[in-house]
Amino acid sequence: MKKVQEHHLREPIIPDLLISPSDQGDGDLEMEYPEERGNWTGKLDFLLSCIGYCVGLGNVWRFPYRAYTNGGGAFLVPYFIMLAICGIPIFFMELSLGQFSSLGPLAVWKISPLFKGVGMGTILIVSLVAIYYNMIIAYVLFYLFASLTSNLPWEHCGNWWNTDLCLDHQVIKAGNAAIPFNVTNTVSPSEEYWNRYVLHIQGSSGIGDPGRIRWNLCLCLLLSWVIVYLCILKGVKSSGKVVYFTATFPYFILIMLLIRGVTLEGAWIGIKFYLTPQFDHLLSSKVWIEAALQIFYSLGVGFGGLLTFASYNTFHQNIYRDTFIVTVGNAITSILAGFAIFSVLGYMSQELGIPVNQVAKAGPGLAFVVYPQAMTMLPLSPLWSFLFFFMLLTLGLDSQFAFMETIVTAVTDEFPYYLRPKKAFFSAIICIAMYLMGLILTTEGGMYWLVLLDDYSAGFGLMVVVITTCLVVTRVYGMKRFCRDIHMMLGFQPGLYFKACWMFLSPAMMLALLVYNIVKYQPSEYGSYRFPYWAEVLGILMGLFSCLMIPTGMVVTVLREEGTLWERIQQASRPAMDWGPSLEENRTGMYVATLAGSQSPKPLMVHMRKYGGITSYENTAIEVDKEIEEEEESMM
Repeated sequence: MKKVQEHHLREPIIPDLLISPSDQGDGDLEMEYPEERGNWTGKLDFLLSCIGYCVGLGNVWRFPYRAYTNGGGAFLVPYFIMLAICGIPIFFMELSLGQFSSLGPLAVWKISPLFKGVGMGTILIVSLVAIYYNMIIAYVLFYLFASLTSNLPWEHCGNWWNTDLCLDHQVIKAGNAAIPFNVTNTVSPSEEYWNRYVLHIQGSSGIGDPGRIRWNLCLCLLLSWVIVYLCILKGVKSSGKVVYFTATFPYFILIMLLIRGVTLEGAWIGIKFYLTPQFDHLLSSKVWIEAALQIFYSLGVGFGGLLTFASYNTFHQNIYRDTFIVTVGNAITSILAGFAIFSVLGYMSQELGIPVNQVAKAGPGLAFVVYPQAMTMLPLSPLWSFLFFFMLLTLGLDSQFAFMETIVTAVTDEFPYYLRPKKAFFSAIICIAMYLMGLILTTEGGMYWLVLLDDYSAGFGLMVVVITTCLVVTRVYGMKRFCRDIHMMLGFQPGLYFKACWMFLSPAMMLALLVYNIVKYQPSEYGSYRFPYWAEVLGILMGLFSCLMIPTGMVVTVLREEGTLWERIQQASRPAMDWGPSLEENRTGMYVATLAGSQSPKPLMVHMRKYGGITSYENTAIEVDKEIEEEEESMM
């Protein structure tokens, strides 16, 4: 009897792993604990950061082009269906994983350590994208500075970089009869300015001959990295404030450009071309795939940025509401940008006397050739040019903040004791390293390398990462567990719509995207230049390397476990013992650190890993205590 009383008088023993700094006794002050990760400093920080991350350059130069080439207004039908099937569910899943665990894209795989290679693949993809994405921002800075003149430098021919093929739009407008040669064989001043002055691409014979470094581009790239570093210097505490400007100001400029565009003569030609529905396109599988791809990349799912941003939320932030605000807002912004772009292209079509489809281009060609040329046709052209490129700058910086925050957060969460106190220094090292790796992009042949990175760094590898994440969360970790975790955070479980998408619709659609990309594979090209075979192989290996991180991570994790191969796989696929909410006050149910009434030093997750479920805290406490006593007796 006395032994039983002494047994119950003992204080519960909490494992060191689960002791928080506030639980330390006076004698344990020498123990080191990682610094706090921190949270967003305001309620709107997270929402605006997500909006800034999703609303990027692709909304301006990719969506309008994809819309008009895939059925115009009819394209909006598959676009919104794919938003519902792929965009919203995967977006919500990423936010839920990040907010529940308060961990970055690497450490979050405590949910199933066997698949930690997925996080490694994500970081590799984001790193490659961040290198070339900042080069695009450098181009924008170059044009921004070039707009600070009374006359835009790409307005007329006759400069040292122009060739005999250069032809001013004023000459075209004067009448084709006066032109002694075929207009189709001419080049606009803006295109020659871009290719021959900004890129100086004539100094390179191809991707294998990068040529000399363009020092003006090199300095612009340096400036863009300095801006990015200063904005992420203090993590989300600094970038969360910068986005109040960078996420909202583009809308003011976009509305200004839209109002100016629709008031131009011929604007309706472009808008009609942009939105005229061609419903016969809906019978083509290509249109549906294009819609899904647009959703996939415009929302930025799979890059880890959403998960990283959500990891700095408070535990009960309403991410369900935020998901719909950001995803639907992103779609509306894309459509709005289409009106702004095509109204100006319609005016340009009328001025040049050529069809809209000969004016419109996708990608950098729209931002650095077509739109700058359109600006030269407007009164106060330097002002409109400056506003346009300033809008692109703010759109690009938001996404770049997210990429860098993802990389820094992922690594510091893996080594919190060493890196969190030195996060600013570590961020500087990352920025310097990426700047040096990006110097190849500032050469005369840098555009070839940028195209290669753009085509392969976030292609099929990204889709494999997202498909694997979806399958692991729903099949390995379990749909019931995941929904229960969301219930802990938000107070309600996801409905049938989300469950159906996570289990079947989203993975099936993304698998179709992956197959489509492989079957419809086309070698990279830039204008008339075709990439050599070795460059194609390099690009494919770039994509495969991120995929190979998954099996590599599996092998490493399994080797660290004990037992037979099957036992190791089972053990590694279960959640880690410290998986769950980061704060003790939020750890309830299966995530409590110790059991009420239990004298056992074992946390409940140890029991969960072994037996897979509980009936009640009290019964489990008794079982764990009994198990320990039996182990002690067998040892004696």
